[in-house]
Amino acid sequence: MITSVLVANRGEIACRIFRTCRELGIRTVAVHSDPDAHALHTRVADTAVRLPGAAPADTYLRADLIVKAAVAAGADAVHPGYGFLSENADFARAVLDAGLVWIGPPPAAIEAMASKTRAKQLMGITPLTDVTPADLPVLVKAAAGGGGRGMRVVRRLEDLDPALSSARAEAASAFGDGEVFVEPYVEDGRHVEVQILADTHGTVWALGTRDCSLQRRHQKVIEEAPAPGLSDELTRQLHDLAVRAARAVDYVGAGTVEFLVADGRAHFLEMNTRLQVEHPVTEAVFGLDLVAEQIRIAEGAELDDEPPRARGHAVEARLYAEDPARDWTPQTGTLHRLSLTPSVRLDTGYESGDPIPVHYDPMLAKVVAHAPTRAEAVRKLAGALERATLHGPTTNRDLLVNSLRHKEFTTGRMDTGFYDRHLAELVGGTGDPYAPLAAALADAVGRSRFGGFRNLHSMPQTKRYEMAGEEHEVRYRHTRHGLEADGVRVLHTDASGVVLEVEGVQRKFEVSRYGDQLYVGGVSLTALPRFADPTAQHTPGSLLAPMPGTVVRVADGLTEGSAVEAGQPLLWLEAMKMEHKITAPAAGRLSELHAVPGRQVTVGELLAVVQPT
Repeated sequence: MITSVLVANRGEIACRIFRTCRELGIRTVAVHSDPDAHALHTRVADTAVRLPGAAPADTYLRADLIVKAAVAAGADAVHPGYGFLSENADFARAVLDAGLVWIGPPPAAIEAMASKTRAKQLMGITPLTDVTPADLPVLVKAAAGGGGRGMRVVRRLEDLDPALSSARAEAASAFGDGEVFVEPYVEDGRHVEVQILADTHGTVWALGTRDCSLQRRHQKVIEEAPAPGLSDELTRQLHDLAVRAARAVDYVGAGTVEFLVADGRAHFLEMNTRLQVEHPVTEAVFGLDLVAEQIRIAEGAELDDEPPRARGHAVEARLYAEDPARDWTPQTGTLHRLSLTPSVRLDTGYESGDPIPVHYDPMLAKVVAHAPTRAEAVRKLAGALERATLHGPTTNRDLLVNSLRHKEFTTGRMDTGFYDRHLAELVGGTGDPYAPLAAALADAVGRSRFGGFRNLHSMPQTKRYEMAGEEHEVRYRHTRHGLEADGVRVLHTDASGVVLEVEGVQRKFEVSRYGDQLYVGGVSLTALPRFADPTAQHTPGSLLAPMPGTVVRVADGLTEGSAVEAGQPLLWLEAMKMEHKITAPAAGRLSELHAVPGRQVTVGELLAVVQPT
């Protein structure tokens, strides 16, 4: 029997595995990098072991250090979670060679399927080698890992070589393996997958289907089970192909076989030899704890001949610290408050007050709703996200709510091109127009003097706020009757809440403040000074860092004085497992270049200046 498990991962998945271990009476061991010394997964584990350093290559990708940590902490088993070393056969062997139990598939199965090129060969599919114009569009894809890293869509032949170079660099950084391959790109297909669970006695379960079509940068955003609108025949075909893939490599444990479905046909993508981020929707529908099943299988237990019966529908949304309106730019800072209704499942690696580091994936949490029908599950999840208290960096919360309520999604007609078509309308919200007034009135309560009014006529007070990228100015007065605002009755004000009456309808606003940042309900506002700061000016053509991160590359041959064209890539930043390209805003001459590979930058830091011609 397993008595102590080290999770070779961090954040949300480590916390999720620890939860099951506690329920089974198993001790838990965390590993952590220096930025994660006080992270939630480190705090909730029974024991934590430091991996010195910050970069994944120095910490969570160091198999030798993790095995050494497991032995030192007295663990008798290792669970890899997902990402990092979860699909690394050498790591699995190192765990087994150390006399520890590996909670995952056999190394040989990982080796056969973890490389997408070898997996496709096993399934009789050959990647493209000599790409011609007739093959376009194509997809450049990392052979190892997942999560959308190392993937590039190529629509022009002249873009292929730059895409290969960029994908190799990103894959090497994320997975320690720079191998990439090229395959045909299926336009606007549906991303459908099958959850596999197999024991050491020859039983393989196909646990229904999941639809993961809503993706940004080839990384999933909303997932659900079962996949809507599939015929019984296609569902059986998907199950049969998934079981065939598992049996072909003598698979053991939890895994996922992924497909693109287009024109009623299933196109094999890959087999992920690990637990998936979206596994909770399958758990909800089948009433299973997949982590507990992984542990039991590792202990030698047998599965029943048939899986449990599926019930109802489940939908999961990934809550990211990112700004979808600004090219999905990752966000960092302090997560001041995170709270959702207990009617939904929340898997997270953060608590209120935790910092969001720059070194890792920007996912804050997964929110899962289960209900008897798809329509009820979707409504339940959208409502829970809309009412969630989220104080901190910009998130994709509004995008998620709008996506769940979009007609294309509610009718089950979405595909992988959903955000290419609809992003602008999904992020175009401007916030509640009365939120700035509520913020100003709440602030004024603590600042009023002499009972809040004067015998002489009071001049209007003015406040300025930035909300949804726009500046808002509000006016109010102190009177003998309290605070007043034109056209609005003020029914109640205190430092944490305001009640307004607008055209006979009461509007309630909860107000929270953290320095100059305010949150009125679900709306974020920034208090602006009365006068602009004259030092906050930059030379025209200045390129500022849109996010904190590391300069990973500068365009070949680029130096101060170089001539550049509008839209020309100049340099690349990497943060939170995402690569962001900085381009020239106009044709001109590069008059300043402050970026060098390896340099750490903060938001708003000057990277370069392009002097327009």
